[in-house]
Amino acid sequence: MRVHRDLNALPDFSNAVITIGSFDGVHQGHQSIIEQVKQIASQQKGESVVITFHPHPRSIVFPKDTSLRLITTTEEKIHLFERYQVDHLVVVPFTVEFSQMSADEYIEKFLVEKFHPKCIVIGYDHRFGLSRQGDINYLRWHSQRFGYEVIEIEPHQVDDMTVSSTKIRNALENCAVKTAAQLMGHYFPLLGTVVKGQQIGRTIGFPTANIEINDRFKLIPPDGIYAVKLWLNGHDYRGMLYIGTRPTLPQYHNRTIEVNIFDFDQDIYEQQVTLELVDFVRHDQKFDQLVDLAKQLDKDRIAVEKVLLAASDDDFLPLDHFPKVAVVILNYNGRDYLERFLPILLKSTYPNLELIIADNASTDDSIEFLEEHYPQLRLIELPANYGYAGGYNEALRQVSGVDYYVLLNSDIEVAPNWVEPIIQIMEKDQNIGAAQPKILSFDQRDTFEYAGAAGGWLDTLGYPFCRGRIFAHTEKDLGQYNSTQEIFWATGAAMFIRAELFHKIGGFDADYFAHAEEIDLCWRLKRAGYKIVVRPQSVVYHVGGGTLSYNTPRKTYLNFRNTLFTIYKNETFGKLLWLLPLRLILDGLAAVLFLSQGRLDHIGAIVQAHWSFFPQLKALRQKRQEAAQRVAACRIQAENTQGRYSRSIAMDYYGRRKRHFKEL
Repeated sequence: MRVHRDLNALPDFSNAVITIGSFDGVHQGHQSIIEQVKQIASQQKGESVVITFHPHPRSIVFPKDTSLRLITTTEEKIHLFERYQVDHLVVVPFTVEFSQMSADEYIEKFLVEKFHPKCIVIGYDHRFGLSRQGDINYLRWHSQRFGYEVIEIEPHQVDDMTVSSTKIRNALENCAVKTAAQLMGHYFPLLGTVVKGQQIGRTIGFPTANIEINDRFKLIPPDGIYAVKLWLNGHDYRGMLYIGTRPTLPQYHNRTIEVNIFDFDQDIYEQQVTLELVDFVRHDQKFDQLVDLAKQLDKDRIAVEKVLLAASDDDFLPLDHFPKVAVVILNYNGRDYLERFLPILLKSTYPNLELIIADNASTDDSIEFLEEHYPQLRLIELPANYGYAGGYNEALRQVSGVDYYVLLNSDIEVAPNWVEPIIQIMEKDQNIGAAQPKILSFDQRDTFEYAGAAGGWLDTLGYPFCRGRIFAHTEKDLGQYNSTQEIFWATGAAMFIRAELFHKIGGFDADYFAHAEEIDLCWRLKRAGYKIVVRPQSVVYHVGGGTLSYNTPRKTYLNFRNTLFTIYKNETFGKLLWLLPLRLILDGLAAVLFLSQGRLDHIGAIVQAHWSFFPQLKALRQKRQEAAQRVAACRIQAENTQGRYSRSIAMDYYGRRKRHFKEL
């Protein structure tokens, strides 16, 4: 590839096929345009020419705007365009004078006179000339006069590129460098010059090269430790990158970028080095003494080496290789939650994500709010309030062409990279039918939330509990449940499930209305041999009780009734012969507990639940048979009992005083 920086010294291009843009990040969207330009150039027996600008036009047109953050600097883009085998890259010096060219001058004096293009490949929204007078139609209007062809980049491609750039920046700003790399199709680069530092690293066994970034608009990821690949003088190395203010050394206040290059001992001051960020390892932290920092760096190096050993350029998949994920929020009078949490949800970094709101006949102004503020989102309006179970059944019948559903409560705050860890593990293991993230409390963010915590279990009597939550007792999150594990049921507050499997297994039982329908669904999946997992690398924060409070008689009624439904539909017939009478006794004991607390309305709810269950045994028998048929049709292996507790959780909780899952 030839790089040209002087417009007065350009060669005579042969049948030039040109494209013009900033190309920040040179990501997969840009790469598809480059391939298109190269293909046309090959057909025309011409040359591919990419035109970009330095400095970024925004820094000249709006010199007081300091918000510009570039994914790639000009020098980094040059290296990337060379990788993608462009014939010519023209870096146009963008000046105030250049910005004052009229649209006619831009076409005649710049494009035609300098490049003599055979073909111009350009987006529908491309603007040029003073006050952005020119557009694609203006280019076409001049095409016959100057003898070039205009090929429009599809609008959806242009829009996708804009979205991708935004997602890349969001990912990098949230330490999700692997997600950013997937979107770009290459690792995030940091090109800089090695300069002298304080040489503190040498004293603790970790000598570092301090890197100075020359472009003030370059986006720098958050402080912490990163696994990196390095390119120096044509050779590649591995290393551990630190970005931060060195809080262990309070005498130094400046932010520094420094890399410990593995198995390297050379003087490289004033030389250029390119770092490629492979993965984020940990956030920056303060240590009491340098010896403590050194011990942590020993652990960090082990973690970095493990990451780099597993890293491969083959990890980069085309965007169409990312499974399609539909996040579906079932909303009922949740306007305030939508206003609070949708902006955060829209920062999700997963590249092939659709966000859908299914409204369960809200009586507040939810629909008006969505139509005014989020017209780009798909809205499914249900004619009645079908509850959680029926509402999702009705909505998901209208969501096709996707690989995964994510059923997400409206009162949940997500992290930007909350989707990737779960889709990654479900793609790796096709026997995983459903999964959930770690659920923490929105109000007490160091505490597990009632609805799901770190994954649902079921005891031998059919009572549900969670890693991190037994009955009403929730634990602090101290990292004790950070391992990915099989569970018995995934919470309906944030459930990932294979879309085809959801329908094939029968979806939710709409008669449940709300509560325990996810346990029934997961139990059927387990009977068919599927795994249910919790993936704590994905974290969400749940307000809880947003549409149905945890402590109402209505909740108690649904709890007792639906649990009986679930047992009857899924347990073996032999076990039901003794389990149902025992559950009646246990439910009676629960009523005594409510009586001691003066909660008489909850006793009435238990009685009502039983009156709703036993008269329906005939209909439930039919449901039991239908569920068995569905399970048989979906079966991949023998029933999976992982996540089933062989004892009574009530006996352990009340009798043996066990309050923590790890004590079981």
